[in-house]
Amino acid sequence: MSEAEEGDLIVRREGAAGVIRLNRPKAINAMTLEMSEGIDAALDRFETDPDVAVIILEGAGERGLCAGGDIRGLWESSREGGDLGARFWRQEYVMNARIAKYPKPYVAFMDGLVMGGGVGLSGHASHRIVTDRTKLAMPEVGLGFFPDVGGTFLLSRSPGEIGTYFGLTGQTMNGPDAVHAKFADAVISAAKWPELRAALTKVRQGATAADVTRLINGFATGETAGPVAAKEPVIDALFGFDRMEDIFAALKRDGSEFALATLKTLTEKSPRGMVVTLKLLRLARTASTLEECLVREYRAACEVFRSDDFREGVRAAVIDKDRNPTWSPPRVEDVTPQMLAPYFAEIGADELKFN
Repeated sequence: MSEAEEGDLIVRREGAAGVIRLNRPKAINAMTLEMSEGIDAALDRFETDPDVAVIILEGAGERGLCAGGDIRGLWESSREGGDLGARFWRQEYVMNARIAKYPKPYVAFMDGLVMGGGVGLSGHASHRIVTDRTKLAMPEVGLGFFPDVGGTFLLSRSPGEIGTYFGLTGQTMNGPDAVHAKFADAVISAAKWPELRAALTKVRQGATAADVTRLINGFATGETAGPVAAKEPVIDALFGFDRMEDIFAALKRDGSEFALATLKTLTEKSPRGMVVTLKLLRLARTASTLEECLVREYRAACEVFRSDDFREGVRAAVIDKDRNPTWSPPRVEDVTPQMLAPYFAEIGADELKFN
């Protein structure tokens, strides 16, 4: 049976490895609710299978692990006043927390594009492998959204203001920068993945996380910092503020080529999305657990799903592809505390709960 005939998710055991392969290569393996539920079922199965010593997460095709969630489906549900957002994110976020605590080594192969929901599947793994082809990003602010799937937790734990920079600009990390930003653990050459993958399927039963780390490190390049890491002192100075207005002012004051290019990038993003993101990132710094951040993200995501900015951002980027969204409000100065409050309000019986 060919991969195309096996559905959107391929789950099988190969030797000692429980393999989960996202199988929508034409959509760069964008996640649907059904795929998320299928991954949960696979994790159930592999957790209790004594013959499975390690989990391997990978994406079909050459373009990447996962380009994020199925945004078009969410956009259609939002337009119709549906509840796909609440159901999809509830399932996804609970699974993100589960991955972080999974009892067996969970190896995520983060080759090619890894964005949004793809980060949720891989960034909380016990073993996170990036390559010379990795392009990792949390570009949600460009959709009137914010870095979710535990993204606020991960970004808030990056060195200095690197996470603030990546979260607000949606800029792409290469493999070494992903390691520097604490989104990944090791860089390998993509050409070496088949050999490493084969070795992972042969690990002994009862292999520990340390055993798997040693195996991966035998293939790693040792790179731990890319081009953005080199700009960290500048980024720390420009993004070390708790208000978007102050970040904009710092970028204008600096006036360097990097600052002006960054300023241009930010002016294209949703003002409301940026303000929500910055507040979530600052709150995440004092969070003691990933779950605490996911609860907060779920409240905000449900509010985003009802917002014009989300529908407009997806329209401009994915539906009409004119790259010309009309944000509401159009400037960060116009985002009022009253607009912000619903994104952070408790939601009673609908709060995100973990098993």
